[in-house]
Amino acid sequence: MAVQRIVIENCAIATVDAGDTEYASGHIVVADNKIESVGAGKAPENLENVVRRVDGTGHLATPGLVNTHHHFYQWITRGLATDHNLFNWLVALYPTWARIDERMAYSAAQGSLAMMARGGVTTAMDHHYVFPKGSGDLSGAIIRAARETGVRFTLARGSMDRSEKDGGLPPDFAVETLEGALAATEATVDEHHDASFDSMTQVAVAPCSPFSVSTELMKQGAELARRKGVRLHTHGSETVEEEQFCKELFGMGPTDYFESTGWLGEDVWMAHCVHMNDSDIAAFARTKTGVAHCPSSNARLAAGIARVPDMLAAGVPVGLGVDGTASNESGELHTELRNALLINRLGAHREAALNARQALRLGTFGGAQVLGRASQIGSLEAGKLADLVLWKLDTLAHASIADPVTALVFGAAAPVTLSLVNGRPVVEDSHLLHVDEDAIARSTRDEAQRLARIAAQA
Repeated sequence: MAVQRIVIENCAIATVDAGDTEYASGHIVVADNKIESVGAGKAPENLENVVRRVDGTGHLATPGLVNTHHHFYQWITRGLATDHNLFNWLVALYPTWARIDERMAYSAAQGSLAMMARGGVTTAMDHHYVFPKGSGDLSGAIIRAARETGVRFTLARGSMDRSEKDGGLPPDFAVETLEGALAATEATVDEHHDASFDSMTQVAVAPCSPFSVSTELMKQGAELARRKGVRLHTHGSETVEEEQFCKELFGMGPTDYFESTGWLGEDVWMAHCVHMNDSDIAAFARTKTGVAHCPSSNARLAAGIARVPDMLAAGVPVGLGVDGTASNESGELHTELRNALLINRLGAHREAALNARQALRLGTFGGAQVLGRASQIGSLEAGKLADLVLWKLDTLAHASIADPVTALVFGAAAPVTLSLVNGRPVVEDSHLLHVDEDAIARSTRDEAQRLARIAAQA
């Protein structure tokens, strides 16, 4: 079958390539699911099989946003425990989360994915770690929702085996056994992980956190991931209390504990990493361990401010994460570009801690690095997959800001005129093409109410 091309012209372009190449007015040619060319001015003449031409006047084209940390199921528990720190928040919500089932997980995934996709996310991930007994095929439901939405997706198959009786936070009936968690995780990798260049679904091994997972699950989880050739993900150094917990239980801080269990390396990324000292950052830089920075969630739970500028200066790969919508109710990643920049400037003489282009890189190429897909996505370059977003910047919200990247990052959330994933349109004029937003809104409301009733009766 002949190659089919989409041509986008007359737009500003931020490629986020190694040289941060930008064009004030340029073109992008997409051939099937890959970028064929990017450059200044009009597209080459006499291109064959052009099935669509897009006039990008008044727009900025960027790589699609890449989300590196999320908990989709939390979509149906938004707005609860709004004045709690992390540990108290978990204690308040675990009894409710422990009642989720397959229908709830599917609906919550639909809501989380729809919100991100219409805001420019082309690659999403979900760290799902709550598997109550008899709850159904939660992983399959989440993957099905991602496939229907049309985004590229990584499922971080989580697990917990340290419950309240073992000194953890989750209720006893909400955790798996060590053997059960490892077997289910391996089965999920075998069934769903696709390692191909243009893969739409990948799976990572993702025990939840040091305070809900045994040391043996951490160690054997790392061994499983490396035997299967997949990535590893968990929460790390999120709060002061976590650091105290690790020192009391393991006799060392979180980073040393992770290293002792095989959890530092270029195939690993951690969520949050708020409380990192110089030696922690150096260890992450030395091992190329990645970080998912979640500024809104860190602020919502009063966890603190991650040292992102110091991490970047040391060479640590850093991407952005929405985190679960029970700790970031907006559920949007494009607002995290702005929040990352602003929060990392808090404090005296920090006006240059992060700039607009660094924030955009965090949300695109940085995320691709963290997910292990930097050779495929994260920048607009010939040969890479056609995951891109066309942001409308000529309305009242942005029209008086001369620099388009500054407008996108510093300004109000910009509308998405076009989003392509794998060369396929997913969003047009701020509307999702493959799923019904109104139906999803009704479904998530109904499932949230059903979960609340079940939890109240427990």
